[in-house]
Amino acid sequence: MSTAEQGAASVDSVEFGLREAADHLAEPGPTDDKYSRGVLGVVSGSAVYPGAAVLTVEAALRTGVGMLRYLGPTRAAEFVLHRRPEVVTAPGRVQAWLLGSGMPRPDEEGGADSEVTEHVDRALSSGLPIVLDAGALARAEGRVGPMVLTPHAGELARLLGVERASVEADPVTSARTAAQRYGATVLLKGHRTTVVGPTGAPLHVEQAPAWLATAGAGDALAGILGALVATHSQAVLDEPSLLGPLAATAAVVHGRAARAASGGGPFTVLDLCGRLGPVIAELLVLRA
Repeated sequence: MSTAEQGAASVDSVEFGLREAADHLAEPGPTDDKYSRGVLGVVSGSAVYPGAAVLTVEAALRTGVGMLRYLGPTRAAEFVLHRRPEVVTAPGRVQAWLLGSGMPRPDEEGGADSEVTEHVDRALSSGLPIVLDAGALARAEGRVGPMVLTPHAGELARLLGVERASVEADPVTSARTAAQRYGATVLLKGHRTTVVGPTGAPLHVEQAPAWLATAGAGDALAGILGALVATHSQAVLDEPSLLGPLAATAAVVHGRAARAASGGGPFTVLDLCGRLGPVIAELLVLRA
């Protein structure tokens, strides 16, 4: 990219903050039920990383969905149900999918078992909105319907077949390349989060404290985003570009909850999850 093009990209970028995020939160009304509030299907975790399943589920539930169906590995499902007995572990109706957090890539040892692979395959062909994270990013070409990818710089470099330094040197162009290649929205994780669709201005979010650089933070972000997509499923199907603002909203909520959990010091990801409800309440006040 030339210096002139870089300058143009910078001018076209949009800083996405609290007020923008407030406009993309779903608040239930008195006539809503668990189905109209959104049902999220989750395939996450593995025998090696069962905790990732717990974190995605915890974050999604605390962000607000009417129901969550967890269809991951047996060991991870036991951890999930121990933590959240309201989770449903049987297949059924969903409005969006979150796939891949804490799962190995297809080329890694210890890949998903056949039953989990079948759940992923069905989700990818469902036509419903999908969030692809971590181990499922390699399946980006095998899906039908609106999709958002949530890589960090190393994962995006792997997707593009380039060095990580190349992504870090020009995150907007790298994310745009992936967005156009896969016809998807890309949320590139980092201290300064970049959200890019195949077209339109990049969105930037800078809400997270440095203490958020901790294991499991990305799993929580994926859960937050999955919940937001499920609660806006029909709107996303009608207008897939809505995934950009929803992804940026997830980053705002994630960062604000991290700041609240931190208070200037270290914290755990479950601490972050525990702050999601109050942060969302705080944001809803902004649009009153």
